[in-house]
Amino acid sequence: MSRTRTVSDSVTIAVSPLTAWEAVSDITQMGRWSPENTGGRTTGTAPIAVGTSFVGTNKRGGARWSTQCTVTAADPGERFAFRVHRIGGKKPVLPARIATWEYRFEEAEGGTLVTETWTDDRRWPDAVARVFDKAATGGRTFAQFQPKNIRRTLDRLKSELESEPGRA
Repeated sequence: MSRTRTVSDSVTIAVSPLTAWEAVSDITQMGRWSPENTGGRTTGTAPIAVGTSFVGTNKRGGARWSTQCTVTAADPGERFAFRVHRIGGKKPVLPARIATWEYRFEEAEGGTLVTETWTDDRRWPDAVARVFDKAATGGRTFAQFQPKNIRRTLDRLKSELESEPGRA
């Protein structure tokens, strides 16, 4: 049986699609919501757009690593996505197909339906991926591990955006 390569979850947030998109597409702020990502920095100064490269910093338990990512979708109020394609300790030096993260924003009753999706881009044999994943996550595959991270990110994003005056 082949491994699950995509997992996602959604939440409705009482803000406009553009407000939610602006928060999520500011990669320097993702560490406020994500249980693993601690932030990011772009390698340029232009507004976020397709092709923008950025470095994300991450932690899980005592492990810390950085990733290089490239924005693949930047449609204000609709979609934001990026591909993770380089990894390393303090600097992302090892090229590798890792994952794609996507956020969709749709008008919904009560605000905006935000959907976060993780896609496993690794082209490793399933058995190798299972062994690596279980070592990296403490016994689960990434497809089993990511739903909790996605849920926590969405819940924190909702809590913060709905509590800030003037965000709607």
